[in-house]
Amino acid sequence: MKIFSNVVVVFVIMIVTFIIIPLPPFFLDFMFIISISVSLIILLTTMFIKGPLEFSIFPSLLLITTLLRLALNISSTRLILSNGGEAGQVIATFGSFVLGGNAVVGFIVFVIIVVVQFIVITKGAERIAEVSARFTLDAMPGKQMAIDADLSSGLINEQEARERRKTIQRESEFFGAMDGATKLVKGDAVASMIIAVVNLVGGTIIGMVQGGMSFSQVLTVYSIATVGDGLVSQIPALMISTATGMIVTRSASEGTLNEDVKKQFLSQPKVLIITGLVILTMSLIPGAPILQIVILGIIFIILGVSLIKTAADVKQKEEIQEMQELLGEENNEANYYRNIDNVYNLLGVEPIEMEFGYSLLPLVDEGAGGSFIDRIVIFRKQFALEMGAVVPTVRLRDNGIINPNQYLIKIKGEEVARGEVLVDYYLAMDPGNSTGEIDGIDTIEPAYGIPGKWITESNREMAEVYGYTVIDALSVIVTHMSEVIKKHIHEMISRQDINVLLQNVAKANQAIVDDVIPNIITVSDLQKILMNLLKEGVPIRDMESILETIGDQGVAIKDTDMLTEYVRQKLKRTISRKYTDGNSIKVISLDQGIENTILNSAKKSDHGTYLAIEPQVVQSIVEGVSEQIEKVKELIHQPIILTSPIVRIYFKRLIDQFLPNLTVLSFNEIDTNIQIQAIGMIQLKE
Repeated sequence: MKIFSNVVVVFVIMIVTFIIIPLPPFFLDFMFIISISVSLIILLTTMFIKGPLEFSIFPSLLLITTLLRLALNISSTRLILSNGGEAGQVIATFGSFVLGGNAVVGFIVFVIIVVVQFIVITKGAERIAEVSARFTLDAMPGKQMAIDADLSSGLINEQEARERRKTIQRESEFFGAMDGATKLVKGDAVASMIIAVVNLVGGTIIGMVQGGMSFSQVLTVYSIATVGDGLVSQIPALMISTATGMIVTRSASEGTLNEDVKKQFLSQPKVLIITGLVILTMSLIPGAPILQIVILGIIFIILGVSLIKTAADVKQKEEIQEMQELLGEENNEANYYRNIDNVYNLLGVEPIEMEFGYSLLPLVDEGAGGSFIDRIVIFRKQFALEMGAVVPTVRLRDNGIINPNQYLIKIKGEEVARGEVLVDYYLAMDPGNSTGEIDGIDTIEPAYGIPGKWITESNREMAEVYGYTVIDALSVIVTHMSEVIKKHIHEMISRQDINVLLQNVAKANQAIVDDVIPNIITVSDLQKILMNLLKEGVPIRDMESILETIGDQGVAIKDTDMLTEYVRQKLKRTISRKYTDGNSIKVISLDQGIENTILNSAKKSDHGTYLAIEPQVVQSIVEGVSEQIEKVKELIHQPIILTSPIVRIYFKRLIDQFLPNLTVLSFNEIDTNIQIQAIGMIQLKE
């Protein structure tokens, strides 16, 4: 059994020895038959595989079979020149059969076979292999991005992605190897022609000089040997060259060669009927072989008619089956949901879903050239770097009920936003300093509520000249989606996500994780703190600082809201970078009287702290905030209210009921090197 496990090694060593050791005619005949058999097996294998990777050892087999033919050529040449043209029965049989009693005609036929094999098949296979290798390597980055996009969107899992990446890598390696291996076939054809010339010329010289034979005898003996030797070499080479062309052209196929030919060549029965009629008209040409033409034309017509009838029967069966399925759908559905596990499968909700009208599907479908998934991948990366949280998988679905130009954004199964865009149009928005008017369809930008116009491609350049901000429809959807995710990311972060974040921190600082979790705080309370931070747009990327602060303060303080305030103060550099412009920050301050009112109204209960403020006081505070924001809206794009540290959380809770997107900071959350500019003050109205 050991020798069978190493049969390839033994076979290759034997091939090398054939080049050196003379072979007897009987053994040489045996090896020629093996060469032809192996070549036939390889050719048939390439016709039955569905993809090139199913026969990935082909480049190595190409090298081995080429080496075998060259070794047998050398051995046969040695016998032809040293044994008076006798080199075994295989060579003699092939030579006599092709020559057919005429040495000149037989040799011309042999030369034609060699030239066709070298110029047509070998050269074509070599070119196909070169192009396939180049395009396979060029397509690798795009295929990798497509895999990452499918993985990020949840279409495939990690295992499937790993397998697809491995397949891409193997394809590039295979076609790279084939690019080099085809040079072996080309070299083998050249060597065969040189050896044929050597056999004929050398045999003629040896026969006439050393053997005393006449020229006609020499021509008869050595031409048979030369042609026979060339054929037993060129026939396997021809099959290997054909197999090479077969395997490098299988990349666009979905089945075996036999299946593809049957499916595609016979897919148009009308073509067969027309071909049969055209062939029948050829019988009208004087002197044409009428019997052969009529037989072939009738065969094509009968085949085409039978295929049309078969297609009609298949279509009728499909319609009957579809009707039966519709009639039995209700019953089948009832049977399916008798299994209670199938009912539970309906209860799951996705963190983020987007539904699209049918007009927007080309923007999303990668097969139609849509790049929406790639944009999601890029946004996920940017958001992780900016906020320290990973956006969950976004499920994409089509929705035939909504307007064709509309899309919906759902968070945990419930709609939170919707928008409408026009495909092949551009959204032009006036930043306030445009110098002209443009024609378009009035609309409202869905992410920020800014008035705009949908314009055509022809008006795009003019809109940019006038100073409009112009974006395409896909960018409108992506921007809206990103703003919705930023607003609701605190709802999407799960305890599983918290565990992943902790595992990531543990890779660099296992001690801080072990010290805080669960000795000082539980995962659920940590989740609440991170949700509080994300809800107000505070990045959580610096998890080590967050855990350190909780470890320092969590022993004495168990209120997650208060721990959140201490964490915010720890992250003051991050907060300052987010809200400062250069080295300064413009804020609206809070009057001391309001702060005292809020502190005096804070009441503690078993469920936390709440504010007990009279409604008219709340109304007065809200009016004061709105008035100050209106005054400073020309100076700052994003109003910021600055309070004392102890008041910030209560004021934020109070104002969130009326102005939920208002930024509220405390003095301790601004870095010491930042200059604070108070451009307004909120006061209670008397």
